[in-house]
Amino acid sequence: MNAQTRTAAHWSFWVIAVFALVWNGLGSVNFVMQMNPDMVEAYRESERAIINGRPFWATAGFAVGVIGGAIGGFLLLLRRALALPVFIASLIGVLITMIHTIQVAASPAEFGFVGLFVMIALPTLVAVFLIWYARYASRKGWIG
Repeated sequence: MNAQTRTAAHWSFWVIAVFALVWNGLGSVNFVMQMNPDMVEAYRESERAIINGRPFWATAGFAVGVIGGAIGGFLLLLRRALALPVFIASLIGVLITMIHTIQVAASPAEFGFVGLFVMIALPTLVAVFLIWYARYASRKGWIG
């Protein structure tokens, strides 16, 4: 599908595309902050344990997850079909980093249920939703 055959996108498309960009943009800022040892010192001990103990493969997964998601959100705003495979790569990155996070942060006593949900389930659910939505937008002819 090319730009001439795309149909007008529903207003909700723009809301979700902006959400995707902002959500993953904030995740990218978080990633950059976690790469700065001075910034990490301000985190709680339990959070520092996750960050400082994160192996390279989990850090790479984190980068792919959030930076890929931000690129996917930008591509969605541009109404490009390439957003879908980029969102898929982002989900893979999220799942890779979650393997490490679950191993280290599985204690509800340290993080609480809400903390665990925000760190583990929510990023995964958002990544899955964005893949579904990119497919939906493609079927509707909103991206191409």
